[in-house]
Amino acid sequence: MTSQEEALHWIAELFEQSPDHLRPESLRDDIPSWDSLGTLTLMADLDEKFGIMLSDTELRDMTKVEDILIVLRREGKLP
Repeated sequence: MTSQEEALHWIAELFEQSPDHLRPESLRDDIPSWDSLGTLTLMADLDEKFGIMLSDTELRDMTKVEDILIVLRREGKLP
């Protein structure tokens, strides 16, 4: 993954959302599929695609799409 746009597309696909409506400021509460099952899917995808392992606390503390982007940046997966 090389750009924020690609990351947003991946996140939209992960949560079965339209990439046109997903923004960094999109809230978890506004994404119906970002529920407990969605969180497990996010955790699995972060591990499988990027080798990123997050704690339960880190996953629970994510409240918006930007939080996922921050993790990708912190782990060197996004510039």
